[in-house]
Amino acid sequence: MKVQTGVQLICAADLVPTPIQWIWKDWLAAGKFHLLAGAAGTGKTTIALNLAAIITRGDCWPDGTLSGSGNVLIWSGEDDAKDTLLPRLATHGADLERVYFVRDVNEHRGSRAFDPSRDIPQLYDKASQMGEIRLIVIDPIVNAVSGDSHKNGEVRRALQPLVELGKKLNAVILGISHFAKGSVGREPLERVNGSIAFGALARVVLVTAKVSDPNGSSMRVLVRAKSNHGPDGGGYHYQIEQVELVEYPGIISSQVIWGGFVEGSAKELLSDTHYHNTPDECLLLADAMDFLNGLLADGGLLQKEIIVKAKEAGFTEMTLRRAKKSLGIKSRHDGYGKGSVWKWYLPSTILKDIQKN
Repeated sequence: MKVQTGVQLICAADLVPTPIQWIWKDWLAAGKFHLLAGAAGTGKTTIALNLAAIITRGDCWPDGTLSGSGNVLIWSGEDDAKDTLLPRLATHGADLERVYFVRDVNEHRGSRAFDPSRDIPQLYDKASQMGEIRLIVIDPIVNAVSGDSHKNGEVRRALQPLVELGKKLNAVILGISHFAKGSVGREPLERVNGSIAFGALARVVLVTAKVSDPNGSSMRVLVRAKSNHGPDGGGYHYQIEQVELVEYPGIISSQVIWGGFVEGSAKELLSDTHYHNTPDECLLLADAMDFLNGLLADGGLLQKEIIVKAKEAGFTEMTLRRAKKSLGIKSRHDGYGKGSVWKWYLPSTILKDIQKN
């Protein structure tokens, strides 16, 4: 049979519409290219690893909906797998059997480091053999561009293999980027470092920021700056905690703690004036501190049990976490992977409880 050459056309009438497949409804779309951008110190990589952990466990998203489980691929040009990425994944309770780090490329003349600007086809070959890939993290996304990252044409050509990779594997491609210096006050998409093509090619753009009130209280927020397939705007408050892995003494890692959903546009939510403590919020925080003091007076309790009791008492998890920070309550991690648990201790009781156990 002779193969027809040249441009191929297909009639729209021969196609059947298909719905967007969401990994996380309105936030992470299967087969699409996503961008996660923000200022330094807002925990972008930690958020990406939190999302990865949720997918590996098939656990709940910040809005309470359930994720299907699957495998995750991670390439990082900035962080070491052993001392940074692995501890953060373990802190979030990831199923490590479902996480794979992209490392070297073997060639006839030896091995070399993986280069996202040239090795995406080889990554597809490997990933397609594995199956069940739900998320691929590229950190930073600028490393996928071999040319000038400020030129639209070069960025579009460079990112196209990643876009195609997501389509072929039906996986979320999540590229991580920074905000440009001196871009405060501009539209969030205009703040992404490099060419505007990064934000233009992404079907969903998520941005992070620290916002503060006149009293100096601060909060982090993750916001949808753009979505071609669902609503934009709106976001979630979150905090980053430093915790020690009990099974590996001396290893301190970062953990994302999700707060409640917040309404507003990305520009509004990223503005310092949007977040403030009202008198009622201050009273609520004081009540939550009293609640925790009473609950933990006799020793440590499981984090899950504390959160359940707090909700029964009318406190949100974010209020609970703020009270925890104000009291200097310590978290200790026990176990690994799916069997891991967290316990909270008042500073005055932690040594006594550890010696007892």
